[in-house]
Amino acid sequence: MSGPLFPRWTNTVSRASAAALLAVPAIAIGGLMAYVRSPHVTGQQRPIEQPIEFDHRHHAGDEQIDCRYCHWTVENSPSAGIPSTTVCMSCHAQVWNKSPYLTEVRKAFFADQPIPWVRVHNLPDFVYFNHSIHVAKGVGCATCHGRVDQMAAIEQHSTLTMSWCLDCHRNPKPNLRPQEFITSMTWAPPADPQKAHELGEQLAKDYNVHSRTSCTTCHR
Repeated sequence: MSGPLFPRWTNTVSRASAAALLAVPAIAIGGLMAYVRSPHVTGQQRPIEQPIEFDHRHHAGDEQIDCRYCHWTVENSPSAGIPSTTVCMSCHAQVWNKSPYLTEVRKAFFADQPIPWVRVHNLPDFVYFNHSIHVAKGVGCATCHGRVDQMAAIEQHSTLTMSWCLDCHRNPKPNLRPQEFITSMTWAPPADPQKAHELGEQLAKDYNVHSRTSCTTCHR
């Protein structure tokens, strides 16, 4: 009587092969999902060289200059606005007016040319984002941009992915703050979870904030 066609150990090999065939696609998909959410793809913490050294730690931190002084259209325009050389020179005509660090600013000012700042937060063209409505509804600058007062050069703090936006749009109340603290870098909700919840509920009522998840909210 003849023995089995294949030795018994081939059963183990076939099972391992079948498991690998199922596992490899799952691992590949999981790896791809992790990759597209990584800072390498989202652009977080990526150093961006600007034409002029501008230290936000000094301006927003040490000097406590309100965000709206430089980004002056943030309350009434979709764009927060990029400061013109006139804004820069409104201070630096008197302060550090001979500093070599400001040579390019002075050149741009007297040539009536804008400073070619490099964009840091860059959403796709098919995404509509309005700064003014977020500010009016109580979403603070630090909520999206992070602790700018601790950044030597501005870096992207948040992922800015669709899922990140939707998390807030589904439940905006935890991200709301009183208007008087809208540009504060240090404001935080009450440590007591109940009080923080009550504050979010009250602010949502005061500012008429509702969850918005329809496609046309961001894609117009």
